[in-house]
Amino acid sequence: MDSQQAPGIRQRIRTLIIGQPRDPLDRAVFHHVSLIAFFAWIGLGADGLSSSCYGPEEAFLALGPHKALGIFVALAAGLTIIILSASYSQIIELFPTGGGGYLVASKLLTPKAGLISGCALLIDYVLTITISIASGADALFSSLPAEWLPYRFTFAMAGVAVLTTLNLRGVKESVIPLVPIFLTFLITHAIIIFYAVIHHAPEMPRVVDETMLELRSLHAEVGLFGVLALILRAYSMGAGTFTGIEAVSNGLPVLRDPKVQTGKRTMRYMAASLAFTVVGLMIGYLLFRVEHTPGKTLNAVLFQSVTHSWPPKLSYGFVLITLVSEAAILFVAAQSGFIPGPRVLANMATDRWFPTRFAMLSDRLVTQNGILLMGAAAAGMMLFTGGSVRFLVVLYSINVFVTFVLSQLGMVRHWLRPYNRARGWQKKLAINGAALMLTAFILVAVIIIKFNEGGWITILVTGGLIVLALFIRRHYERTFRLLGRLDDLVKTAERPGGKAPSAPDVSVPPCDPQAKTAVLLVNGFNGLGLHTLLNIFRLFGNTFANFVFVQVGVVDAGVFKGSDEIKRLEEKVRSDLDRYVAFMNRQGCYAEGVCAFGTDVAEEVLPLVEETLKRFPKSVLFGGQLVFPEETFLSRLLHNYTIFSLQQRFYHRGVPLVILPIRV
Repeated sequence: MDSQQAPGIRQRIRTLIIGQPRDPLDRAVFHHVSLIAFFAWIGLGADGLSSSCYGPEEAFLALGPHKALGIFVALAAGLTIIILSASYSQIIELFPTGGGGYLVASKLLTPKAGLISGCALLIDYVLTITISIASGADALFSSLPAEWLPYRFTFAMAGVAVLTTLNLRGVKESVIPLVPIFLTFLITHAIIIFYAVIHHAPEMPRVVDETMLELRSLHAEVGLFGVLALILRAYSMGAGTFTGIEAVSNGLPVLRDPKVQTGKRTMRYMAASLAFTVVGLMIGYLLFRVEHTPGKTLNAVLFQSVTHSWPPKLSYGFVLITLVSEAAILFVAAQSGFIPGPRVLANMATDRWFPTRFAMLSDRLVTQNGILLMGAAAAGMMLFTGGSVRFLVVLYSINVFVTFVLSQLGMVRHWLRPYNRARGWQKKLAINGAALMLTAFILVAVIIIKFNEGGWITILVTGGLIVLALFIRRHYERTFRLLGRLDDLVKTAERPGGKAPSAPDVSVPPCDPQAKTAVLLVNGFNGLGLHTLLNIFRLFGNTFANFVFVQVGVVDAGVFKGSDEIKRLEEKVRSDLDRYVAFMNRQGCYAEGVCAFGTDVAEEVLPLVEETLKRFPKSVLFGGQLVFPEETFLSRLLHNYTIFSLQQRFYHRGVPLVILPIRV
């Protein structure tokens, strides 16, 4: 058997597209794959900033003929951004290893509340990817000839595929190429806003007068309640503006240490840029009396109005660059779905709400299965909606506010507990309390306004995902109960007190490399491994004089959070192997343990077994596999059956692997 075979064509193509594998045990790897605040602002904060391409427009158009009241909506939006950002900065402080809506609701409320929040987030991130790319396509094709419009949908689908591939390469690799786009967006929009406000500063009294006149006229017509209802409805319709604020706390594990300071700095960058852009654009709408034009976004109309007095070539070129940057920033914003989305899925998989394979990492140290699922779901949503931004906005705004409300409710509950009332807790309670009231109002308003327009679809899909997660969790809990019967054997395999004997208490038999050797693949010192070991004795008696235990420490999303977690995994694996060795020494057999660490069990096992077979040529490989009382589609989906994959790989190398069934 030769594990050093030259890679095939398939592997070479994969390496070309995805990149070379990374070593999770490399202490410097965390530094290489993590994001500083600036890159995090681009990768995680772009969702919020990009919402200025459609959020202010939705709010402004919702005012109908009463657009003079837009100044109140703009100020309310800016204040909401500041409050929500401050509240999520507190979540970052409280959950320094990652405080997304799922973990906050799970820890501070109940696991079921966490499930609701997590499922809402997953649907929201899928919609983030879809609406960002669809909006980007709209913005780009607004500046292109009309005859190109039929290709908009194809372009959007291609965008999903490209971003999925970039994210399979790694977080930083998917963000760095987007830096010029992000900076172009910031610069062009800052120029537009400053020029619009400064050049039309004399128009501000006119805007104020029109606003007051509209306010008095509408008050006389519908009363104070009617005025407030109109403003609040427009404010709620622009709720998409606030999406993405939670992405930083969800994506905290990918930030550079110290994560809390990096996360809070990223939040400040995002809040300042988003509030400035949203308020500035809406003031620009008022100053230039922007009206809806078929086939163009309000931003496109505003940019053309602002640059109307410029030289024609300069005006056309600047507007084109600005609109292209809007299209591109919306593609960048899709990163806010691809980065934290698979992370949330991995956390929920670790807690057994979803298949554990979604917590696995690829050799590029990314949650490959989660990225592929998010990309496929976004492509499916794009097909379902035809890439309609107006329809996607209806679906989009509900779920994120479910998570907002549950997160803020959990934080309020946290500060109200007497043992959490440290210095300054009243201020923190006030911030989270204000955020709770704002998000609860928006959630109720958005559900009422958008339910019949298609919002019920989001609620139905999220509810279906929650039911599926409950079924999956119930299956895993049943499996754990069955495994509990096997684990009773662990208590009898060691001395009283649960500790393996130390070396001086055991007479270790000599090693005879030419003797028959049993090589047992194990996954921890547990009932499954011990039952497999005892079955070897039951079936083969004292045939084997040597026993070699092979274990791979799997580095998954739950482990790959820092060098300390990797170190704990290494210690746990070596401790488990020592316990097997001590157990076999007590039986009068020579034993040793070998281990490796990585993201793919099969890839790590092959060289270990190869080396073992060289040292012990008369070896037979063994592995155990659980046999459930009933084999169902769900059990096949939720359990990876790694041993069968290994058997196939060894088979092609001419090495037999005996699989011993363990009935539970």
